[in-house]
Amino acid sequence: MILPIVAYGDSVLKAEAEEVQNGHKGLKDLIASMWETMYEADGVGLAAPQVGESIRMFVADGSPFGEGEKGDPDCVDFRRVMINPVTFDESKEMSEMEEGCLSIPGIRELVNRPAEISVEYYNEDWELKEERLKGLPARIVQHEYDHLDGTLITDHITPMRRRLLHGKLRDIGLGKVPSDYRMRYPQSRKG
Repeated sequence: MILPIVAYGDSVLKAEAEEVQNGHKGLKDLIASMWETMYEADGVGLAAPQVGESIRMFVADGSPFGEGEKGDPDCVDFRRVMINPVTFDESKEMSEMEEGCLSIPGIRELVNRPAEISVEYYNEDWELKEERLKGLPARIVQHEYDHLDGTLITDHITPMRRRLLHGKLRDIGLGKVPSDYRMRYPQSRKG
């Protein structure tokens, strides 16, 4: 089932998400719906808070970026469900790249992140996994992981840049920005 994606300004996007318990009711259905929602919105990652569920889980699929002659080899077969992820051992080497966010349509900003990270998580079958990621997979995981801590790409930019974006961000929260996918706007403003 395609779920509405929560828009910028909703408090669920700024809250620290709760750990998921093994046996969480409806988790398999939520994961299936998140995959469907992410693909419908042409995303490469989607965190549970972005569909209104304040739990520590996200789906990510960077595999389309691994296709073709100029594809990123790190992205080949990079399709994951990460439950209760923990990132660690970040590289000192940083990488800057423009990022977008399904909860903030129409805005892309340069974000500087560690080029490599390690991550430990449970997959959808509750198997404990650990991986060392670099390149685009590392960036995707860090972006989605940020959502679990209530951090958005707008938190990675300068206060001056945030002030310049204020009007656009306000319009997103008010539902005044077109989107090619279903969105849910902050309840205090527009439902």
